[in-house]
Amino acid sequence: MSTLNIVLVEPEIPQNTGNIARTCAATGARLHLVGPMGFTIDDKKLKRAGLDYWHLLDITYYENLQDFFNKNSGDFYFFTTKAQNVYSDVAYPDNAYLFFGKETKGLPEELIIKNRKNAVRVPMIENARSLNLSNTVAIACYEVLRQWEFPELKNNGQLHNYRWEDV
Repeated sequence: MSTLNIVLVEPEIPQNTGNIARTCAATGARLHLVGPMGFTIDDKKLKRAGLDYWHLLDITYYENLQDFFNKNSGDFYFFTTKAQNVYSDVAYPDNAYLFFGKETKGLPEELIIKNRKNAVRVPMIENARSLNLSNTVAIACYEVLRQWEFPELKNNGQLHNYRWEDV
């Protein structure tokens, strides 16, 4: 079983975190929330954005980045608008950790500099500041899963009133 880890560092907007939680639940990715956060976990906006997917979510909370690094090891990739590398040029290994920073500032620059070889960006036009955090996580998550050939995900849909064999 392949494991994808999504790491949110100091998320500030509950709706984004709720949307990301739903993406993680639907894809089987583990969610790691690194504090301090700009909301509480019982925030109604967070729960509403995640809808009824919370029971499918594998989630772990950390006090801060040091707490996270003390408890986890693996291949770490840092998504930032400041990176020189494009996210789709990386071959992500099993148990990869994808890091995303807070909505207003992103990841700490010291972390990016220290890990510049594993810092990646989603390309955008020059004057665009950034994509929405939950959109960026979804892009990154599905790129990794695409590379892994969508392990354990349902790859075909079903119609409600018809069978594909009959149409």
